[in-house]
Amino acid sequence: MSENPDTIKDPEEWTTGEEPATGAQLSYLGTLAREAGREVPENLTKAQASSLIDELQDKSKRVSGQD
Repeated sequence: MSENPDTIKDPEEWTTGEEPATGAQLSYLGTLAREAGREVPENLTKAQASSLIDELQDKSKRVSGQD
């Protein structure tokens, strides 16, 4: 399934982007951060959490399929 670039909205443009990160985001971030040896900042917004997830996924061997 391919993503249509016209339907992808920058997290900073989300109407709910300034709300606190969800529990699911924080849980997933915790997993990715542990794998990357990083800390998860406190008080992230939904938009910030989404951007950090994207960043850490790019660095994750498990997610990106790198060996």
